[in-house]
Amino acid sequence: MTEHQERIVRALRNAPGFAGVKAKDCTISRLGGLTNLVHRVVSPVGDVIVRIPGEGTEEYIDRSVEITNANAAHRAGVSPEVLWADANSGTMVTRTIGGITTMTPELFKSRAGSPGRAGEALARLHNSGESFDFRFELFSMIDDYLAVLSKKAAELPDGYHDIVRASEPVKEALAANPVPLAPCHCDPLCENFLDDGEVMWIVDWEYSGMNDPLWDVGDLSVEAGMDEAQERELLIGYFGREPTAAQLGRVVIYKAMCDLLWTLWGLIQHADGNPAEDFWAYATNRFERCKALMQSPAFSGHVAAVRAG
Repeated sequence: MTEHQERIVRALRNAPGFAGVKAKDCTISRLGGLTNLVHRVVSPVGDVIVRIPGEGTEEYIDRSVEITNANAAHRAGVSPEVLWADANSGTMVTRTIGGITTMTPELFKSRAGSPGRAGEALARLHNSGESFDFRFELFSMIDDYLAVLSKKAAELPDGYHDIVRASEPVKEALAANPVPLAPCHCDPLCENFLDDGEVMWIVDWEYSGMNDPLWDVGDLSVEAGMDEAQERELLIGYFGREPTAAQLGRVVIYKAMCDLLWTLWGLIQHADGNPAEDFWAYATNRFERCKALMQSPAFSGHVAAVRAG
């Protein structure tokens, strides 16, 4: 067994009931993850997920907030139980959910009913009455990420600051009609959704906080590359009906704004030399998609619908 696998088992021994687990008795499988090292560990005591945080993530992730929110998400019935977590190291051990498929954009297209189940899961979280630590402030986070990048002397895509300035009417429209904040995932990558064919589960609460709930809906539509029919299924699963013009407008706005924000996140990964993928391409592709949506003829109408409420 490698030194890294030994580290995983040492972390697992902190979880209640796992103190006597021996490395030789465990089967360890690496799972996906863009920034963290995530492993499934099958042991004589139980089947769990052990997450080791990626290097540099402490610059922009508060692990104590993540732990609080992951526990709240479990109480809301949308996420597995946290067995043990350490706020200092960021290591976390959670239960494994049986019979699930980790979602991808392709699976959201091919797996019948999955957009609707994802909408239902998000609604269950948002309407749970739970409260998350941290307030997800979109425009403050853009400023914070820009500050991180400035310290790294990182390059930005041409025209980034122009698009930030062009988003001022969006900021004003959202401020004109604020909605009650809800506990939100805030980073709904497809791979953070686990589907058993009847219920969709959600994992990975690193960026979670209190937020406009329609951020999660718009962001998931973008991450899954949903077409109009899939997005409609997502929205009906979420609302239980067709959305109003103002609700649809918020979803469209956040589809643009999530790309604006995650462009910067990708640039931070690029500057940190994260080898998980080509993060410069990731960032510039997201930025181009954001520009295309914001410059589309219908976008101003969605902003106006949000402003009018």
